Amino acid sequence: MYALGIIIFLLLVFLFMAIKVLNEYERGVIFRLGRVIDYKGPGLIILIPVIDRMVRVSLRTVTMDVPSQDVITRDNVSVKVSAVIYFRVMEPTKAVIEVENYLYATSQLAQTTLRSVCGQSELDELLSEREKVNLEIQEILDRHTEPWGVKVSMVEVKHIDLPSEMQRAIARQAEAERERRAKVINAEGEFQAAARLAEAAKIIAVEPTALQLRFLQTLVEVSAEKNSTTIFPVPIDLLEPFLKKHKQTD
Repeated sequence: MYALGIIIFLLLVFLFMAIKVLNEYERGVIFRLGRVIDYKGPGLIILIPVIDRMVRVSLRTVTMDVPSQDVITRDNVSVKVSAVIYFRVMEPTKAVIEVENYLYATSQLAQTTLRSVCGQSELDELLSEREKVNLEIQEILDRHTEPWGVKVSMVEVKHIDLPSEMQRAIARQAEAERERRAKVINAEGEFQAAARLAEAAKIIAVEPTALQLRFLQTLVEVSAEKNSTTIFPVPIDLLEPFLKKHKQTD
């Protein structure tokens, strides 16, 4: 009876060591006597106790924050830049045997690449062409992590922390740009108005009667004011064209 109990106990230990269950997003890299034979999963897998050893690897996308990095841009501006990277393991075997810790290695590579790329860019590029910077960092990371079986799918620069004096300078620059645009729009409006007046002057030069009609229209507009009395002298020569037409009809 005692021997049966020992056998049952050893059988349970064997089953516990031999049977493993992997989730849908997991793969198990199998080492047999220290050599990689393959990766298995998901689902139920059976190992040879003592001889086989399994390392679990997750295939889900990892979201990793890149801590804020001190960067001196190409135009000698000191800024702090932080980012976030998205990557996943594509080849579990390489992720285990090609690098000691792919998570730590990817994090360190992302920090150095962020400093390098931002240091080669000017401040205006970092602020206005962030998508270009993101793509450049992503391409560099993906190229260096490919031997590890890791795919970097996206990189996003989260925050660029500027010194206070640089923030004030950018604010003044933006204000000056708005004033410049306002002056340009105002000048454009004056130019268009002057062009219209020049066209009107040409029409009046050809048709003097148009000037008299405009004069009479002004009198109508002035007379529409209820609370004011306006005395407006009317030159006789303004009526001369109408008098000539009247004589001709007679």
